[in-house]
Amino acid sequence: MKEGPVRVLAADDSAVMREALRIMFDVHARFGDARLPQMDLCGVATDGMEALAAASDLKPDVLLLDLEMPKLDGLGVLKILGERGSKLPVILCCTHTERSARATLDALAMGAVDYVMKPGREVDPLAAMTLWTRQLLPKIAAMGRRTGQTRHHSPVAHPVSAEAGRPPEVVVIAVSTGGPAALEVMLPMLPADFAAPVLIVQHMPRLFTGALAERLSRRCRLAVREARGGEAIAAGTIWLAPGDQHMEIVPGAMGRPNAIRLHRGPPLNSCIPSADYLFRSAAAVYGETALGVVMTGMGADGVEGARALKNAGGTMLAQDEVTSAVWGMPGRTVRAGIAHATVPLEGLAAALIERVGRLKPDSAPRDICLMRAADKKREVLYGVL
Repeated sequence: MKEGPVRVLAADDSAVMREALRIMFDVHARFGDARLPQMDLCGVATDGMEALAAASDLKPDVLLLDLEMPKLDGLGVLKILGERGSKLPVILCCTHTERSARATLDALAMGAVDYVMKPGREVDPLAAMTLWTRQLLPKIAAMGRRTGQTRHHSPVAHPVSAEAGRPPEVVVIAVSTGGPAALEVMLPMLPADFAAPVLIVQHMPRLFTGALAERLSRRCRLAVREARGGEAIAAGTIWLAPGDQHMEIVPGAMGRPNAIRLHRGPPLNSCIPSADYLFRSAAAVYGETALGVVMTGMGADGVEGARALKNAGGTMLAQDEVTSAVWGMPGRTVRAGIAHATVPLEGLAAALIERVGRLKPDSAPRDICLMRAADKKREVLYGVL
């Protein structure tokens, strides 16, 4: 664990934002939450080239990075940091626009570990600053504490075999910090004939979840889309909860398939959407045939829902510590004795396939059969077979 204050370098071409950061760190030093470590704004940069030079000279613990800067933008900074083999945790400072959402997803795929939305001009400035501070400081603390910290795999004593109980009929996933990059690793490994639907709560704003669904759909054999209320749940599709609504599973009436319900109920664990809503509904509707996964993320969202799912006879998996950007959500699930097994990120898809299995050819929906045919054609064209 790092000792001393967390040293932060901020790169932003806006003088207003740089001053806001100075005020935020000064207020935290004087009156801040005692549960958070001290933080020192060790330097500021006005463009990407200055940011790289300051990162090299000052050796900060965390870099706050604006995506739109002169001379070299945030994506350019991340590219050079990656080429240098830098392990400096980067938190992005984003605006709530479609362009920013897509650039943020690119940046997360390039190695940034988290992001925070800049205060909006259309709301009360003091309220916006307060919200921004409450979101940003814990993220800086979590990233700063990783500096120099040794993380290790933490196995659960009794992994669940694929033969235990009935095969899962639904997969529900909770993920937060580090999630977009982790999902880009795991979901493309699932085959087109994966035998269960997948529903995901990723903590992101609405514009971002839509852009993430589009991005993942281009990379996956399964269809990926942002959920809409009333959709029937069936194998062949991965649903992502919209960033401004909770997602639940409701039982189908009169023999109809189970369906998705979206609503704007109160936040759980300060989250909208919250994985606890999704996990509890999966436990109620599917019981022992529900399979839950808690992946990388800060906080405790999903832990109580995971407990309900396990108590209903379902299976719970957690991403391991060494492959998690932050072992908050999965770590709490493991320490509470809820997870049946911990699995590294690269092994999660295989663990799901082992437990869920694949659709039989005569039971696969037409769109999945077409996807399988297309996969086979690509393999023949590229000489795999």
